[in-house]
Amino acid sequence: MSNSSPNATRRRFLQLAAIGAASAPLLGILAQRDAYADDLPHLTESDGTATALGYKEDASKADAAKFPAYKPGLNCAGCQFFQGKAGDAFAPCQLFPGKAVSSKGWCSGFNAKKA
Repeated sequence: MSNSSPNATRRRFLQLAAIGAASAPLLGILAQRDAYADDLPHLTESDGTATALGYKEDASKADAAKFPAYKPGLNCAGCQFFQGKAGDAFAPCQLFPGKAVSSKGWCSGFNAKKA
């Protein structure tokens, strides 16, 4: 025979349920993994956001007349939003969530990395 009352058992169950419900979002965050460029689809120039920002996979083809901020030599690899390492051909970009951009590309959202 159990020596715990029904109220104590119910209280214990509710405590465990509350702990489980509170920890569920935390477990979801911990279970997420970083997105890797190999896992992401490459951004195409025809993508709506890419078109709006003038993204070109090859920076030398950027429309300098339409986007005067473009200067020869600027590319995604030198942008603070580019999430890759030196030498990565494609990497995630904060401006295009869920897509990998070319390190040799450019868009009007370019913002030089701070040294």
